[in-house]
Amino acid sequence: MNSKTRLQALSKFLKSKRANIQPQSVGLPKGTRRRTPGLRREEVAQLAGVSTTWYTWLEQGRDIKVSSSVLDSIASALQLNNDERKYLYDLALEVNTNVYKHEVLQTKLSPSLEKILTELKYCPTLITDRHFQIVGWNPAASYVFLDFEQIPIEQRNLIRLVFTRKELRTLAVNWEHFVKGFLSIFRVYYGQNMGDEWYTQFLEEMSNLNSDFQSLWQENQVNMAPEVLIEFRHSKAGKMIFNLTSLQVHGATDFWCSIYTPVEGSSTEEKLKKMMKKSVIV
Repeated sequence: MNSKTRLQALSKFLKSKRANIQPQSVGLPKGTRRRTPGLRREEVAQLAGVSTTWYTWLEQGRDIKVSSSVLDSIASALQLNNDERKYLYDLALEVNTNVYKHEVLQTKLSPSLEKILTELKYCPTLITDRHFQIVGWNPAASYVFLDFEQIPIEQRNLIRLVFTRKELRTLAVNWEHFVKGFLSIFRVYYGQNMGDEWYTQFLEEMSNLNSDFQSLWQENQVNMAPEVLIEFRHSKAGKMIFNLTSLQVHGATDFWCSIYTPVEGSSTEEKLKKMMKKSVIV
């Protein structure tokens, strides 16, 4: 990510977070002459204890010097959560400057990860790299989602698949809720890997490919490990309800593990077991 792209991302992030805050929530009157939703720039500056001009420059994406202490004040004024704060620091301080030149990401799973996939027999599980390329999955995931083995390796990107495959779009009862969890994690990686131009190319490609992607990406949601309740309408099993738990795999590789656990008290696990007894993969 070059400096211009980084500052543009910072600008869009600050604007979206400012627009999400209701004046009443920070002790300001709602007023009747507000042209835009949320707080005004001068109000954020006041809450953060900085000049309106300086904050305006920051939000405009100008290349100005920023300190951690001032960013702390801005993060508090914008009511950012911990993951959003880290994302703000990544963009504003440019702390991640690694340059990636035609790097081939590690795709081989360790024996321990292979064991985890095997043991989570009735919990559909996906393992992705920092580009959200799917590098591992268990049979349950193939039965519930797609037969990933039949998808060419270069097309096994989880973000791309949820936006382009009709099977996945019709699977989730609330599709937007389904994809927002992945996008919020993807944005964390986006902020952490400033030197990787792959993200710029991928975002441009996806924005041109799918208008829904562009609108949802512009919401600027950031969450390292969202816990999401997902309801599926499976073509063969019917209603299935899962809790999605996302885990970062620490170590030499930069993998992410997404585990779908059947909700207790539902018939999801029984349906999955019945479906997996058959030899035909969905």
